[in-house]
Amino acid sequence: MTDNIKVDRNQKTLRELTLEKLRSAIFSQYLKPGQRLVERTLCDELAVSRTVVREVLRHLETEGLVESVPQQGPIVAVIDADTTRQIYELRALLEGHAAAACALRRDEACLVSMTATLQRIEAAFETDDLNGVMEQTGIFYRTMFHAAGDTVAWGVVNSLNARINRLRVITIASSKRGSAAPGEMQRLLSAIRDHNPDAARLAAQTHINNAQTIAMVSLTNDTT
Repeated sequence: MTDNIKVDRNQKTLRELTLEKLRSAIFSQYLKPGQRLVERTLCDELAVSRTVVREVLRHLETEGLVESVPQQGPIVAVIDADTTRQIYELRALLEGHAAAACALRRDEACLVSMTATLQRIEAAFETDDLNGVMEQTGIFYRTMFHAAGDTVAWGVVNSLNARINRLRVITIASSKRGSAAPGEMQRLLSAIRDHNPDAARLAAQTHINNAQTIAMVSLTNDTT
């Protein structure tokens, strides 16, 4: 859990740092679903101006991490089961298609890059580096989509990236996910290497369906 979200002013821009800090605080549930985001409190915690906080909250709202509630103001967006189901269904459709297209093209440079990225994902799981897992997983899929030529589809997935990563935090924290997820991604990579689009599509969709099951169980437990 994040114990201190005060911004270090020595890197990037103040707005970028504040955005990263608040996004991370939401992912880690330092700021919990449904919690009111009081500007004054955030200014004090982050040690930044109200203008910066307002800009960042507006940006997080476009990412689906913050909601504006009438007569209450901004809150951390609540993750509901229906939205979760829709996100995973869309991912399964788009990522399955991209995996099949990537297998048909079977670009050697893509395979080398995805193999190296998967190794970094495995290493991040072994050291419980959840941020590393999320970052490298994003790179893995970005490489696959671009190699498939599905750049428009990647744009759609990328627009959901913040909400996808919020759900990834839930799934990769599962005790069994560290061993299961890399194996599922390896099967996807093997199908692409074997030039087998049907197997690649199935592997991508199976990976997402398994993650969805974990996320839905977690959400159910949180509401009971």
